[in-house]
Amino acid sequence: MTITTGLVDAYSTPTLLRMAAAGRLPTEQLVTHTFPLTRMEEAYDVFSRAADSGALKVVLGEEQHEVVPARAA
Repeated sequence: MTITTGLVDAYSTPTLLRMAAAGRLPTEQLVTHTFPLTRMEEAYDVFSRAADSGALKVVLGEEQHEVVPARAA
């Protein structure tokens, strides 16, 4: 996976990702818009007009589903 950032210092990105994975960062409060990958251009448009759209963090990806572990055979 490649994570890119724009207009920000990415020095803290690894720390922020670890905090998010550990549940120590309130990501639900930061994400303002979510788009499926098929609407990537619209997502970038919304983010590029953040002052008008109110976008803080825009997430691209498919809806997350609960993972059910497979039974051992």
